[in-house]
Amino acid sequence: MPRRVTPALMASIVLIAGLVGCSADTRPSASGQTPPAEPTTAAASTPKVAAGVAPKNTFAVGVRQLKLNRDGRVLPTTLWYPAAGQSGGAPKRSATAAEGRFPVVMFSHGLGGRPDDYAKLLTRWAAAGFVVAAPTFPHTSKGTDNNVLDVLNQPADVSYALDQVLALDGTAGDGLRSRLDGERVAAAGHSAGGVTTIGLFTAGRDERLDAGVVFAGTALGVGTAFAGAAAPQLFVHGELDEVVDYAAGKAAYDKVPWPKALLSLPKGDHGRALLGDTATLRVVSDTSVEFLRWSLYGDAEARKRISTDATRGDIATFDDHL
Repeated sequence: MPRRVTPALMASIVLIAGLVGCSADTRPSASGQTPPAEPTTAAASTPKVAAGVAPKNTFAVGVRQLKLNRDGRVLPTTLWYPAAGQSGGAPKRSATAAEGRFPVVMFSHGLGGRPDDYAKLLTRWAAAGFVVAAPTFPHTSKGTDNNVLDVLNQPADVSYALDQVLALDGTAGDGLRSRLDGERVAAAGHSAGGVTTIGLFTAGRDERLDAGVVFAGTALGVGTAFAGAAAPQLFVHGELDEVVDYAAGKAAYDKVPWPKALLSLPKGDHGRALLGDTATLRVVSDTSVEFLRWSLYGDAEARKRISTDATRGDIATFDDHL
């Protein structure tokens, strides 16, 4: 019996066709011509996040929506955040935020997807002590025209959404006032959202970002001229990926000049493990949580746990250069 392909994953198949002709180190100009090669930018080798300790407890999770608009690009953004109260259970809409200041993770969905598709993963991040903000993109989300070339506009969308999210920290009366740590920020994304995430560290470098997590991503269209201060990167890729070839993802990973690690899933495809509660999701979520605890909280003990979580159960292999 053939495996079921979700609409979000099926729609992602056009990613390669839409970007065909773009090399991993070039991106199309508005005129459709390939621009000159991007210069290599030297980057500091030491991550800038100060040492600290991540929360040891698990939080309840709240969820809310922001209505954002960047020059006519409508970007409704879902926020999952640590909430007060008993941990466990479904996220509670507009719940009171937990006490503390929490790092921010900007998440980008794949082609034909929506933030809610990734709720099982993203709520685990929020429960671990991170505020997760996930924009719905105007031309690559479910129900839109699925214009894959609009992915090249998405790094700027994420930077704009980050502006608005961080502004909540100083907004009187907002539930996240004095709860956001704008000095500890990461970007993450799946498939086309992985392209978006890589773009935030290359052609569209946002210097506020301290780390990145790339699921089934490629550098097609955004290049591999990683720039700015060192920002540790965690790549996650299925070796049986039917949409973004594993070799393409690894080629982008190999170009990262900073601390980095690659979690490879020998039986993994384009990302179904991110959409359901499976043993693979537990390995991916636990590994990524410890990576974020280390790269955003500066938690040295979390760094020691990353490889242990990554190799638990012989579900994945782990190339560790962190």
